Amino acid sequence: MRSNQKNYLAISQALLAAALFGMSAPFSKLLLTHLSPYLLSSMLYLGAGFGMLLIDGSKRIMKINQKEANLTKNELKYIIGMILLDIAAPILLLLGLSTTNAATTSLLNNFEIVATSIIALIVFKEAIGKRIWISISLIILSSILLSISDIKHFSISTGAIFIILAASCWGIENNCTRKLSIKSPLQIVIIKGLGSGFGALMIAIAIQELNYTLSSILLALLLGFFAYGLSIFFYVTAQRSLGAARTSTYYAVAPFIGVFISLVIFSDSIKLNFIIAVLIMVMGTYFAVIERHNHKHRHFHLEHVHKHNHHDGHHNHTHLDKVVGEHTHIHIHEELEHSHEHTPDIHHNHEHQ
Repeated sequence: MRSNQKNYLAISQALLAAALFGMSAPFSKLLLTHLSPYLLSSMLYLGAGFGMLLIDGSKRIMKINQKEANLTKNELKYIIGMILLDIAAPILLLLGLSTTNAATTSLLNNFEIVATSIIALIVFKEAIGKRIWISISLIILSSILLSISDIKHFSISTGAIFIILAASCWGIENNCTRKLSIKSPLQIVIIKGLGSGFGALMIAIAIQELNYTLSSILLALLLGFFAYGLSIFFYVTAQRSLGAARTSTYYAVAPFIGVFISLVIFSDSIKLNFIIAVLIMVMGTYFAVIERHNHKHRHFHLEHVHKHNHHDGHHNHTHLDKVVGEHTHIHIHEELEHSHEHTPDIHHNHEHQ
């Protein structure tokens, strides 16, 4: 029961992350009339980093115990990968968005599910069920339809290619972040935001793409705090329970939110291939969401550190003093074999036949 409640909370966090990120494409489209893709990318991530830094500072001043494990040098390779990919992804997205309507851009973002799932399977051996494979196939088909700018002469949209490349970068980055997700989500977002934001700013300075207005900078920072900062925070928190592939499937509702906002703001004309692509994408998202995983599995001896409690059936170690609620310390998991519905979180990295 507690495991199901934990999963429902994680699903809610993934959906909230999606809702926040869904607004990014249409509002970024508006800001691109005042900022270059390189500078806007920088401001979005800096807004995320500085916003979450203020929240972290407020918690420290109020002496709120965050009970989270800090990142260490052992995670450095994943931190570097996360930052580099987060520099590339939004720049590619905004370059694509500059020549593609916001509704199509929002929908194409769902290709991130495909990239996340494939990398999770190949590199991290994360189990992917039949329904996820159906979902991946449908999303690829929908993405192909959205990438065709002229069906009669079959020409591929350059903007769509940039967006798919961006989604692929984020798919790889999701798997890097997954390796960090048991540590402090607030710390992850701060490092991700400031590292990627300053990295993109260096690129903007190097290529002299610095035209801006003060109001557009402030709006970009504000959008970054909500659409990137808070969104990433809830996404990372959900990942620790759901794993990379499954979190990305719930995140799939983000493009539909973006499509709705885009149609309201820009009154974009809707073509037949877009309508068909939306229907296919909805089917793909449905199969991803209803995927379930339950079988007998074995937990091997494991030692690590993260926030946990003793009510989830996986943390049975004892303490010298009485401990109530969630806490953080290095702890050991003894070998255990049991059966229950589970997701490929940090405690369920077992292989499948």
